Amino acid sequence: MSMIPNTMFAFFSLIIIGVTIIGVLQMTKQGKMHPKLRRLAGLDALEEAIGRATEMGRPIHYSPGYGDITNTNAPATFASFAILSHVTGLSAKYNSQLIVTCKSPQSFPLIQELVRTAYAAAGRQDMFKEDTVRFISEAQFAWAAGVLGIFVREKVAANIMIGYFMAESLLFAEGGAQVGAIQIAATSNMAQTAFFVAACDYVLLGEELYAGGAYLSQDPIKVGSIAGQDYVKAICMVFISVGTIMLTFGSDWLVLLTRK
Repeated sequence: MSMIPNTMFAFFSLIIIGVTIIGVLQMTKQGKMHPKLRRLAGLDALEEAIGRATEMGRPIHYSPGYGDITNTNAPATFASFAILSHVTGLSAKYNSQLIVTCKSPQSFPLIQELVRTAYAAAGRQDMFKEDTVRFISEAQFAWAAGVLGIFVREKVAANIMIGYFMAESLLFAEGGAQVGAIQIAATSNMAQTAFFVAACDYVLLGEELYAGGAYLSQDPIKVGSIAGQDYVKAICMVFISVGTIMLTFGSDWLVLLTRK
């Protein structure tokens, strides 16, 4: 049975995408390409925020948001974990207290081990305490109330919120502002990004959240993967431009090729 044209188009598109991403990744890994990630002020400010907390003798709070690892929010959670590992290393470097709050019981042991491992890698296993990572509650606003209580009792000097957030985003951001914390935030939920922009000092927008781990580590595999995806986006933009021009001049060949 022969494939219809739009199925052929989808098949070859998949091949082009795969070859492009793998090719760029391999060339970056081998040192034949050196992709540059543009400066992300929010991530550059992490060291500033942690240094400020150290000078004030007050703790750092980190929240991975909902922290789900088994549903559609998982990509944002794992992107947050990469940044959390870096934050933990910085807190070990500056000898600052870190408090990580968690809503998801599934991700709680994973976060505990991630933080423990990051401290061990920095040679500061002694900094990991039983209350470094705190499971608050699965209930959304019970979790929010618990985090706000920590802000007030612990007088956090830096509040880092990176992951998937919903209605609690403005509560956290306003609570952090009330205690005078420097705040860095990012969420994959674009409806909540505006609240972070309004109340936080630094905000990562859109896909900057997912690029965070690569930006901080400069790992060739991660950087190559992001660069490969950018090349795919460029190819898609070319197709869109060509299709627009063709349609403008009365040719709908490309439209028919891609139509379901």
